[in-house]
Amino acid sequence: MLRKSKSRQRADGPGGSPDGASGRAALVERVAGWSVRHRALALAGWFALVVVAVLASAVMPGDTADSTDPGESGRAGQVLDAQQKYPAPQENVLVQARAKDAARPFAESPELRRATQDLVTTLRRTPGTVTAVRSPLERDGSRLVSKDGRSGLVTFTMAGAQKQWSEHYDAATKVVKTVQARHPQVRLAQAGDRSLSRVVDEGIKGDFKRAEFFSLPLTVVILLVVFGSLIAAAIPLLLAATTVVATFGFLQVLAHWVPVNSATSSMVLLIGVAVGVDYSLFYLRRAREERAAGHDVAEALRITARTSGRVVVVSGLTVMLCLVGLLFTGLDNFKGLTTGAVLVVGVAMVGSVTVLPALLAALGHRVDKARIPWVGRRRTAADQSRAWAAVARAVVRRPLVWGGSAALALLVLALPALGMRLQDAAVTDSLSRKVPTVDAAVRMQEAFPGAPSPASVVIWGKRDPGAVDSPAVRRAVESLHQRAAASGGTLNEPISATKVGRALVVRVPLASFGTDDAANRALQTLRKRTLPATLGEAGRADGETDGGIDYAVAGKTAFAYDFTNRITDRTPYVFAFVLLLAFVLLVVAFRSPAVALMSIVLNLLSIGAAYGALTWVFQDGHLSSALDFTSYGGVVGWLPLFMFVILFGLSMDYHIFVLSRIRERRLAGEATREAVVGGVASGAGVVTSAAVIMTAAFSVFVVLSAIEYKMMGVGLAVAVLIDATLVRGVLLPAAITLLGRAAFPRKSLQTSLQGRDRLARHMLVDDRAAEVDHLPAP
Repeated sequence: MLRKSKSRQRADGPGGSPDGASGRAALVERVAGWSVRHRALALAGWFALVVVAVLASAVMPGDTADSTDPGESGRAGQVLDAQQKYPAPQENVLVQARAKDAARPFAESPELRRATQDLVTTLRRTPGTVTAVRSPLERDGSRLVSKDGRSGLVTFTMAGAQKQWSEHYDAATKVVKTVQARHPQVRLAQAGDRSLSRVVDEGIKGDFKRAEFFSLPLTVVILLVVFGSLIAAAIPLLLAATTVVATFGFLQVLAHWVPVNSATSSMVLLIGVAVGVDYSLFYLRRAREERAAGHDVAEALRITARTSGRVVVVSGLTVMLCLVGLLFTGLDNFKGLTTGAVLVVGVAMVGSVTVLPALLAALGHRVDKARIPWVGRRRTAADQSRAWAAVARAVVRRPLVWGGSAALALLVLALPALGMRLQDAAVTDSLSRKVPTVDAAVRMQEAFPGAPSPASVVIWGKRDPGAVDSPAVRRAVESLHQRAAASGGTLNEPISATKVGRALVVRVPLASFGTDDAANRALQTLRKRTLPATLGEAGRADGETDGGIDYAVAGKTAFAYDFTNRITDRTPYVFAFVLLLAFVLLVVAFRSPAVALMSIVLNLLSIGAAYGALTWVFQDGHLSSALDFTSYGGVVGWLPLFMFVILFGLSMDYHIFVLSRIRERRLAGEATREAVVGGVASGAGVVTSAAVIMTAAFSVFVVLSAIEYKMMGVGLAVAVLIDATLVRGVLLPAAITLLGRAAFPRKSLQTSLQGRDRLARHMLVDDRAAEVDHLPAP
């Protein structure tokens, strides 16, 4: 026992590891070795962790954290939060003739006027459901008639408390449908706050149900083909499933302090499946290779822990730290996303070096049982990829030609990205006009620009809460009607004001309720010219030298504008952090600045090509029929930054895996070209299999209805496909060959060899100590 104590002091002490890499490998190997020796305890502990996470999320009381929007729209939201109440949702109903050629001016059409009167009367007869019903038939009703005179607009707001709004909305919508049935010649098209939000929510729910329906069976089929065995294919699914479930549990607990939304949950699922499958593939492939080389299960798992286990840990830490870069945006939306993504990668990484080796030890050779006919024997043999070996041999013979051609191809693919235009998608851009509410919003925008979702001007008193009720403020709000009439369509009717607690909310339709240039120009006019000239003067008219009131503009257009501006401003910081961090981590992992710099350049080429494909397809409108979308001339503002962080992190999995295989062979004494061919042949096949699974998972998003998810699916799928084939199969071997000995300098190889020898001595002593532990007591 004294010998055991001494060995552990030596292994864990300051001098136990000559370098960081060996120290990490020693730690990973010791953890995995413990899990193999105590497999039942490791398995029970893992599933206990999952159960604890689920139970913790169920018993944790209290409200979850709310997010704050960026910029001026966020300031408006904070003021409304302080009121502890919000403006009641407003709905609009467009009234127009169905046949355009038969349409007469609203004032001269008995059909339109009868339908309008019927709708107004029926709405008002619904007790306690709606309030503030306005129509073109009332005094000042001309503001609710379109400029061409052929359409009318009926507006109303939900009555009652906030918890009753959903029920009252359903009742009001039923009234609109009933009146529509009584007037078949007239179109009654409803769109507003609640209807647009609901159609988006229903679209998201339907989309993710469709994604789950396609993605899981597709992933299972691909895993069966990749592994050729039912049992082996089930292992990645088990790791991914338990990882995601545990992460969801922990995330629900953290949601009391960090804002978490539906996008976070979907990204956690996506990333959790991706890394869970990747790490399992790396581990299983290496374990099969070592068993095929004649090692028993325990020895094969030890070598796997020292090699692929270390790769998993380095890759996982790299992904997690790259994801932290999203926090530099300062956006609450990304705080929850970053927390969830880092958590799911961390849980998958821990599971890969604990429960995964324990499970493989428990299964032993049975992991390859239940083979799939025709593919099982070939897939369970763990042979090198002959196709990738042939490609690598061709590349190393003429690295400049192959590498230059591949780099040129990626640069050409990246060219469209130079004209990328960041613009969030409005509801009418995101969803198809086949959805009735979307069609209604489009028609309403044509007749009453900005009316489906106006800008919200929130006004409050700086010191005196009653300042918003002053005559000067009332005159300023009333003057907005005249300014809208004289704006040439920049600002529009109907303008309305609602008291919310001690704040006043004025709804002002802009030139567009979307996120296009016209909407943004109108927003800037409202913020920088119209409001300072009206509300700014109102505060000074009340005798306040600095104005007794303050105001901020919110709404869908304002939020998208502020959000995109914040993203644009902070993107350089995120890029700099991720690139610098990746460089440092790669230098630490491989002790080669040349390899680290080369890796970053290759990743940038891959991501640039994905950006180009994204721009060419969605901004320029190519393949719109095949992918079932209508281009709105932009790319969703948050997507390029999100893709950069996610792809830079995930691509490191592949990159480090293949590089580690090449480096292993250099450590074994092979020349650079032979090491490259052997490393690519043994690693690229696994990378390709993992990439096929991830590409299939991302491609499922293409069949969803929202254009944002289509963009994300195409962008991520193209990037992963390029990264796993052209970059890792051609550019990487070409670059390593051109670097020659500079890729892995002699000093770094000697240091690694010394570290490996010392690590082997430590593990030999640990093994003997473990044998002593298992001797019966005298």
